[in-house]
Amino acid sequence: MRFVHTNMRVRDIDASLRFYEALGFERRGKLQFEGAYNVYLGLPGDGDTLELTVNEGRDEPYELGSGYGHIALVVADLDELVAGLAEQGIEPEKPPYHPGGRDDVGPICFVADPDGYRIELIDGGEFRTPQD
Repeated sequence: MRFVHTNMRVRDIDASLRFYEALGFERRGKLQFEGAYNVYLGLPGDGDTLELTVNEGRDEPYELGSGYGHIALVVADLDELVAGLAEQGIEPEKPPYHPGGRDDVGPICFVADPDGYRIELIDGGEFRTPQD
């Protein structure tokens, strides 16, 4: 088995593409259905790991609920990425921090995409799952 992708429903594909491309994602393809389509994105050197679904004609925002979670991305330089996102009007929920006050984890921060999905940005080259 292997992980294939994360799917999220989006309302404004142009705004979503601007956001995810600012994070470093590349467009990989599109699959049209009757009344909807998927746009596939991936990070350089990785597979098509993000699938954005657009339901054509939908104007109202999606209700995200309280249990949908987030996707996480390891970035080479968190401060540099946050500065670049700020130039495009994208601000983190709060400045980069060490979760739980633990210096051995992070720093991290969260940004929200145009539909409100949370994206965790983790500083560092190689990410190893934290464990106690």
